Amino acid sequence: MNEQQQRLTELFIRDTLLMDIFKRAQGLAPFPYYIGAGCLVQTVWNERTGREPGYGISDIDIIYYDASDLSYAAEDEVIAKGRELFDGIALPVDLKNQARVHLWYPQKFGVEINAYLSLEAAIDSWPTTVTSLGVRLELNGEWKIYAPFGLEDLFQLILRPNKALISEKIYEAKTQKWKSKWPELTVVPW
Repeated sequence: MNEQQQRLTELFIRDTLLMDIFKRAQGLAPFPYYIGAGCLVQTVWNERTGREPGYGISDIDIIYYDASDLSYAAEDEVIAKGRELFDGIALPVDLKNQARVHLWYPQKFGVEINAYLSLEAAIDSWPTTVTSLGVRLELNGEWKIYAPFGLEDLFQLILRPNKALISEKIYEAKTQKWKSKWPELTVVPW
């Protein structure tokens, strides 16, 4: 684990809510999964800007991957299991099967996408370099961190577009929303 990854996991270990979620998420096995994006990124931003833990975090995004059954019913079963696993958590937990995103994405966002072949392929397409982040705590206590663009932008409070999937309009809307809560962020233009 490199220095930035160590710094990241130390932040998570100090955050009692996140650690509770990381431990409960282990119950999603055998599916590969990650806790992703917002809650992780915003935890770092809060620490870097002197804000209280949890500031600005509206939900917990957890992604998993199961290509064996792409039905909504199968995903709904995992969501129901998630409701049990995360019962009592103060924030909503949004659990999504990344193997079936291509089935609903065009209707919701007006853009056709290819099926993701892995969780990592899904994270590779997320809207910014900092939000392209997935982390899980393995059963053996080791951390698995997937950050295809590294962690430098995250710790430097830099928002940079990942143009793999989003449009300039979506990027601008997201960065404006985040900048209103964390004015210290530096936004790299599209």
